[in-house]
Amino acid sequence: MGLLSHRVERSDIVAGDHIYSWRTSYAYSHHGIYVGENMVVHFTNDRSSFITCSSSSSSIKSQSNCSSSELQTTCLNPKCCGYRKRDNGVKKSCLDCFLGNGSLYLYQYEVAWYYLIAKIRGGTCTTAKSDPPEVVVKRAMDLIDHGFGKFDLIDNNCEDFALYCKTGLITGSGENEGMNSGQVASFASSVVGVPTSAAVGIFFSGPVGLATGAAVYSGVRYALDSFYRDRGVEVAVEELAKFRSKGKRPVKKA
Repeated sequence: MGLLSHRVERSDIVAGDHIYSWRTSYAYSHHGIYVGENMVVHFTNDRSSFITCSSSSSSIKSQSNCSSSELQTTCLNPKCCGYRKRDNGVKKSCLDCFLGNGSLYLYQYEVAWYYLIAKIRGGTCTTAKSDPPEVVVKRAMDLIDHGFGKFDLIDNNCEDFALYCKTGLITGSGENEGMNSGQVASFASSVVGVPTSAAVGIFFSGPVGLATGAAVYSGVRYALDSFYRDRGVEVAVEELAKFRSKGKRPVKKA
């Protein structure tokens, strides 16, 4: 694992790790929390089915509870894979079904600012600090019962879920406001950086325009990550729904 890639082997991850896998030719990545015993808790938009651990007795039956992108020919835990509660997008899947056909990557925490902006793609690392592994696992497991709100690709996605499990931090208020996805930050940075580069290119052609766009892209990404780290407030799992519905502001985490 290095600057260009966070790819790891299965033997390298431990309970409490934030993992992800690229989807659709690296167009986006799917994130989750590894909770041990080859199981991952993650947040999806797939609410077409739900199961309890006692309701599945074969790998074929349990696989029907994975989304089409996660469908595998084998399942590491056929009795419990795909477990979630009704009307709750947080579910527990085996590592194989979580990865689908993708490789395994490890999300990095407490990285230096220059490491963050050196990553071409967002959604792979953050300058924020992670809580201890046992806290992270408990938070992820508790969210299976309490939920993580309505899935939204921009405001409340799988990366937001994993970041919350790792840090307990939320920014902003409202049902789907103030989330912290690095993938979304990367997209927003591109929206700002490309026009800026084009505008500068009117006066400075070639490398100067490109460098300006790249600088804006990196700067916006770092600024958004810093906002999350510096302005985030700690919200308990049990208080998430109240916090979002009423915009309640708890005490900032020390």
